[in-house]
Amino acid sequence: MKITKIERLHADGAWRTLDFLKISTDDGIIGWSEYNESFGGLGVSSIIDNLAPLLIGKDPRPYEAHVALLYAVRRQASGGAIAQAIGAIENALLDIKAKALGVPVYEMLGGPVRDRVRLYWSHCASYRVSHSESMSIPPVRTLDDIVACGKEVVAKGYTALKTNVLLLGDGNPRGYIPGYARSEGFPDLNPEGYAVAAIKDQLAAFRQAVGPAVEIMVDLNFNYRTEGYIRMGRAMEPFNLFWVEIDSRDPKALHYIRSQVGMPVASCECLFGRKDYRPFFENQSMDVAIIDTPWNGVAESLKIASMADAFEVNVAPHNFYGHLATMQSAAFCAVAPNVRIMEFDPDMVPWQDDLFTVRPDIRDGYLHLPTGPGWGTDVNEEAVRAHPGRR
Repeated sequence: MKITKIERLHADGAWRTLDFLKISTDDGIIGWSEYNESFGGLGVSSIIDNLAPLLIGKDPRPYEAHVALLYAVRRQASGGAIAQAIGAIENALLDIKAKALGVPVYEMLGGPVRDRVRLYWSHCASYRVSHSESMSIPPVRTLDDIVACGKEVVAKGYTALKTNVLLLGDGNPRGYIPGYARSEGFPDLNPEGYAVAAIKDQLAAFRQAVGPAVEIMVDLNFNYRTEGYIRMGRAMEPFNLFWVEIDSRDPKALHYIRSQVGMPVASCECLFGRKDYRPFFENQSMDVAIIDTPWNGVAESLKIASMADAFEVNVAPHNFYGHLATMQSAAFCAVAPNVRIMEFDPDMVPWQDDLFTVRPDIRDGYLHLPTGPGWGTDVNEEAVRAHPGRR
C-alpha cells in the first residue's frame, strides 16, 4: 500500500471553517481527519501541503515512523501550527491503518475500556449570543433565555453543560472574552465588578433551569491573570461547579489558583505533546487535563493521557469541532481509562449532518462508540462541495 495523494477540503461552518484532510492510497483506502484552521491555527493547511511530499509513495501504516520524521524535519519550530499539521496527518494515517485491518481505530489502539462516553453540552448559550443568526440557532439575549436554554439541555438528556461568561444585563448581549481582544477588558485582563456579577446571575439562571443534578462548568479561557481567575473562581463557589476551566502558560501560577478556589480546575487544551504537559503534571496544576486530539493526534493524545494517569490526573478531550473530530475524540475516550467526560457542541450549522456518512450515536447524554472501521465515519465530499468553506 502506498500513499498517492494528500489533499484538503473545507466546509462552511458559519463563523468558522470546518477543515478536513484526505489521504488516498493506491489500493483505494482513504484516510480522513478533521483539523481546524479557524481556532489559533492559521497556516496549518499550508504546512500540510509542504509536508505532504515527504509521505507520497510511502506505506501509510507505520504512522509512528512518519510522525517521527515530520517532527524531526520541523524540530526547530515544533509546536503551534506545525504540531497541528502533524496531528492532522497522524489521525488520517490512523484511519487508513484501521480500515486496512477492518477494525475501529480504538480496537487498533488497545480496545475499548468503555462502550459509551458521557458528554457535556459545550458553549451552552455562548454561540446563541454571538452566532445565532449565522448558525440558525435560537438567540440568547436575556437571563430568561438562559433559563430556556438550560431546560433544553435537560429535555435533550444531557447531564452536564459548560458555558462562558456572558454580559446580558445592558441591552447589548455579548461574550466577555478580553483574552482574545474581542471585548472590553483588553489588555488589562482584570475582571471588573460587572463581569463578576454577570457570571453569578448567569449561573443562578442555569441552576434554576437544570436543578441540582445536572453538572455545570464554566470556561474562563485566557481571559484573566492569576488574581482575576481567583476572584472569578471564588465568586462561582456557591454554584457547585463540576470544574472551572482556565488557560495558563505557567504551571506554578495555575497550581496556586487551584489551591485558592473551591472547585476542580481543568486546563491545558492549548498544549502540544507530552513535553508541554509534563511541567503541569509535575506541579499538580489541575484536576483535569484537557487534550485536543485534532491538534496532537489521537496516538499522541493517548500517550499524554497515560502520563496523566501516572500523576492520578483525569483527562478530557477538547472537542468543539465537527462530527469527524467527535469520532476521533470518541476513539481516544474509548481507550484512555482516566477520561472524565467528553466535550460536544450540539449547536452547529444545520447542514453539519450532511457533511458526514455516519453521524455520532448520541442517546441520553452519552455517545455510543461507532462500530465501523477507522473513525466510523467518512467525509461526504459532495456535501462539502455544496457548502464550501468561506475564508
